[in-house]
Amino acid sequence: MTVESVDQPSREAISRRDILKGSAAAGAAALVSGAPSMAETESRAFDYIVVGSGPGGGPLACNLAQAGYTVCLIEAGGAATDADLETNIAIPANGGLVSADPRVAWEFFVRHYSDEAQQKNDSKYVADRDGILYPRSSTIGGCSVHTGEIMQYPSDSDWEHIVELTGDQSWAPDRMRNYFQRLEQNRYANPADKAARHGFLGWQPIEMPDPRIFYNDPQMRQVLASAVDVAGQPGDLDRYLANKLDPNDYRVTKANKEGLYANPLYSRDGVRFGVRQRVMETAKAYPSFLKIMTDCLVTRVLLDDRNTATGVEYMQGPSLYRASPLTKPTAPPPRQQIRALREVIISGGTFNSPQILKLSGIGPRDELSKFGIKTRVDLPGVGTGMMDRYEVSVVTELKSPTTLFEKCVAGSPTDPCLLDWKQGQGVYTTTVAVSVVRKSDRSRVDRDLFINLTSGPFRGFFPGWEKVFNPTQFGWAVLKAHTKNRAGTVLLRSNDPRDVPAINFHYFQEGTDHAGEDLDAVIDGVRTIRQMNKRISNIASSEVIPGPAVKSDEDLRTFVKNEAWGHHACCSNRMGPKSDAMAVVDSEFKVFGTQNLRVVDFSVFPRIPGYFPMVPILMISEKASDVILADARGGHRHNSAAD
Repeated sequence: MTVESVDQPSREAISRRDILKGSAAAGAAALVSGAPSMAETESRAFDYIVVGSGPGGGPLACNLAQAGYTVCLIEAGGAATDADLETNIAIPANGGLVSADPRVAWEFFVRHYSDEAQQKNDSKYVADRDGILYPRSSTIGGCSVHTGEIMQYPSDSDWEHIVELTGDQSWAPDRMRNYFQRLEQNRYANPADKAARHGFLGWQPIEMPDPRIFYNDPQMRQVLASAVDVAGQPGDLDRYLANKLDPNDYRVTKANKEGLYANPLYSRDGVRFGVRQRVMETAKAYPSFLKIMTDCLVTRVLLDDRNTATGVEYMQGPSLYRASPLTKPTAPPPRQQIRALREVIISGGTFNSPQILKLSGIGPRDELSKFGIKTRVDLPGVGTGMMDRYEVSVVTELKSPTTLFEKCVAGSPTDPCLLDWKQGQGVYTTTVAVSVVRKSDRSRVDRDLFINLTSGPFRGFFPGWEKVFNPTQFGWAVLKAHTKNRAGTVLLRSNDPRDVPAINFHYFQEGTDHAGEDLDAVIDGVRTIRQMNKRISNIASSEVIPGPAVKSDEDLRTFVKNEAWGHHACCSNRMGPKSDAMAVVDSEFKVFGTQNLRVVDFSVFPRIPGYFPMVPILMISEKASDVILADARGGHRHNSAAD
């Protein structure tokens, strides 16, 4: 199947007007109520079961349904249909509020180190949870409902690496770009510029926020100018105002071009539009083919004697997973089953997909035996080799407040900024302004630093982080892409599917980057920001984080090791050849040692792609759709052992 062959969804979108009228929430409720009842589900089988409605599973389920196959899309979270929550999801600037909303929040607390002393040096460490907050969202659309919306195209080397590992030429960069063009509905580029290789007819709108939002603030204008002086080119501010600083132009990717860029967002006219809206639209348009089951926690994949996936087992009920702040210490509901006639696709994400596989008997034999789980396939790579990006912030105190949020009254129905958003304008329509993308070392092939401007004193995640704001402070956040450390693990705590796994990233000295390249790169990013901030001494009074006392390389090393965080976990079910004992899936997403079982989400990448997860996940979701549909054309339905 060619990359152009999947039908495009209806272009009728859920607009700002719909959201303000409350029809988006009502529509979501109607779609979920259209899901089969439990009795009906027990007696039915679907062609495909997709577990997880986020960026991997959601678009995939839509494509399969549009191709005429029956699909059951299972989501552990609720539908999130309350009007106030739906509005917050729609407002790009309110992602932090959404991620902390107990109705959709999954609060993972992860460790960065096994060393207790080192772990406790992090100011964000929560002792009674033994970890650092790692916010996730559980609802239709998954984490796409709360992210910063940045749509940054990955590096060609990410696709070349998969070709080198697997020998599968369908992953070649030029071919993978077709998937981006297929899904993209670009709203800012010139369609006549073919060399940029943008798409204009896809389901995912991508737009540039109004650059005047930041440029019109006199202090932010100087901050932007300082970035141009250090890392940009003359005339970049003019190009920024003209929406000409496009990081997703394919010529930029091919040339690994460093510099200042605007940040494309997945929104339509300032309203968040992503996987959630795609899934709801498709379910409405194809009610006989796409069924959504919310508040369903999958407990394991059902395997027959030949290790063929025949369906899934699940529990029905709200907030069953113990990452939810609303979970209750009650007895588990009865386990039920639903059958798949063709395939089961796991798209639970980097933490939950390996957990589901292990609970199904697919994973390291020793770990499974410890919890009394019968090993069906001994795959030692499940839940190992996890990677993430490192981030730290440099926060600066200004001599006077910015004007960005001066008229906002968050939470008030008469909030002027909310009223602006309803008209498609103002600060609530965006998340970030610009970023500097550069190499931390001239010898690197890829740009590995993404330094983005943030409003307020953001320094990572901790309980209550979304409420911290100071109009006299701003920050630059250093994101280290193309990291080397792959020492992270996702381990079972028990055989209870409601329990959150033990997650440890084993940062820096505990990891596999023995040369310390990741740490050196983050330090280079901090020093770059300090160079930029030297140019705004007339408006800046002091550095707040890391602070003036942190001067030497050793000081910076200590600061970064103590305070770095991440939120793009990847690679816990990594792709590779069958000869690789640590590989979990092949180049067609099939789980080794099984039949009719695939994993399609961020966990399958063999190494973390730069720079943000959304674009590469959406691309592999489109690719997986083609692979699965191609198999379906020549495949046969199997008989379930549970029949």
